[in-house]
Amino acid sequence: MSLRFLADHCVSNYIIQTLRNAGHEVHRLKDQVAPDSADPVVIATATRLDAILVSLNGDFSDIVTYPPEQYNGILALQVHNHPETIPRLMSLVSGYLASHPDMSHYKGKLLLAEPHRLRIRM
Repeated sequence: MSLRFLADHCVSNYIIQTLRNAGHEVHRLKDQVAPDSADPVVIATATRLDAILVSLNGDFSDIVTYPPEQYNGILALQVHNHPETIPRLMSLVSGYLASHPDMSHYKGKLLLAEPHRLRIRM
């Protein structure tokens, strides 16, 4: 079973291709709405697509503004201006996704992915 993602405008082709190579369905934000859409439009688009939002935008890791229980899942990639860490980060994320291949697992969760750990907030 594959997972369905919406890649925010800040998500690189490398990340998108890594997810696709693992057999996941990835929609690009720019194919759905204007790439410079406000964050509420972005998360609403992910909800409409029944997709997990994947973003490097730190705003989506704010559980007060974006309570995880209201969404299909948010994957917040914490790169912190160090793009050289992305391959290591994606290796960690890919392993987790392979271990949890069902969309229902991500509903109501915020996954904060850093190169050395993956934290889950609910």
